[in-house]
Amino acid sequence: MSGGVRVDLHGRQALVTGAARGLGASIARRLAGAGASVLVADVRKDLARELCDELNGDGRDVRFVEMDVRDADAVAAVFRTLEETGRPVDILVNNAAVDVSKPIEHLTADEVTRVIETNLLGPMYLCLETYRRMIARGGGHIVNILSTAANRTWTEAGPYAAGKSGLRAFTHTLFQEAQRDCVGIGVTGIIAGGMETPFIMERFPDADVSMLQSPDIVADTVLYALSVPAGSVVGELVVVPRREPSWP
Repeated sequence: MSGGVRVDLHGRQALVTGAARGLGASIARRLAGAGASVLVADVRKDLARELCDELNGDGRDVRFVEMDVRDADAVAAVFRTLEETGRPVDILVNNAAVDVSKPIEHLTADEVTRVIETNLLGPMYLCLETYRRMIARGGGHIVNILSTAANRTWTEAGPYAAGKSGLRAFTHTLFQEAQRDCVGIGVTGIIAGGMETPFIMERFPDADVSMLQSPDIVADTVLYALSVPAGSVVGELVVVPRREPSWP
């Protein structure tokens, strides 16, 4: 599915975390292609700037924002700056994630902390800064990228599954509060199955790519969530390869 979803995002600003490569880059491309101004938030400066140069070459508005999602103060500072410059975030996509594929008996406290801070606390920090501002403006959309690990785990995935399960629960709560507090705000969790991205291939170089999906499919799913008319909202979507081994 190449650009199969049609949605006009001109005049809206999106922030995508972990956007320098892989799924994040695919999402940034789709959002920019739909007309949104896109903030590429990442700690990988060179890769992020290369993506910005690539997309801006087509006359789009794509800018790099250095951000470590684990740093709550740094996240808050980014949002204050955006507010001060009159360019608030209309669309937030929490995509940044890490994993440590080890048996639990061999994990260190630092490894567990890094995974949980990146995959759970980081998105929560971003949501806190974004949601209260969307409430004040009366609208916006938050998309949290989840995983099949939010529903069913496997060995060597303890911290990752814990983080994604926690983020799914937080996303469901945020969805319910938005339904109560501001019908102009959409909240969507996207449960994505295995993708042919560096996130998978660097850890599992022998992975059978025939069992993986393109990140562009998941990026199109993000666009679909944003395309739903104002009278409806997509709370959660599942998009997995046909041969996904970890679903349901």
